[in-house]
Amino acid sequence: QVHLVESGGGLVQAGGSLRLSCVASGSTVSIDTMAWYRQAPGNQRELVARVIRRGSTTVADSVKDRFTISRDNAKNTMYLQMNSLKPEDTAVYYCNVLARNSGGVSRAYWGQGTQVTVSS
Repeated sequence: QVHLVESGGGLVQAGGSLRLSCVASGSTVSIDTMAWYRQAPGNQRELVARVIRRGSTTVADSVKDRFTISRDNAKNTMYLQMNSLKPEDTAVYYCNVLARNSGGVSRAYWGQGTQVTVSS
């Protein structure tokens, strides 16, 4: 019931910045938690940052001082502001949401991902 579209990825030099966006659409009654995950080649998918509906956030230690997650509930949109990017940040970044439908059933949804490549 939920469709997610990420945007904002691309190529950037080390020390640069990017802003990722994720727009959620569909018939879901309520979108609760929204999160960003990333997966580098040969690595497992890992949680980068998470934001609940009230706005409280959780950020992974590896990006805590450099990345900021936020959301606009009116637009069902989530953002990830990435500053001071490092080559180690290179990965496919995925949008993930936890939502409830009209029947009160909670389910997780994934976007297709957007590539972030940071050169040294």
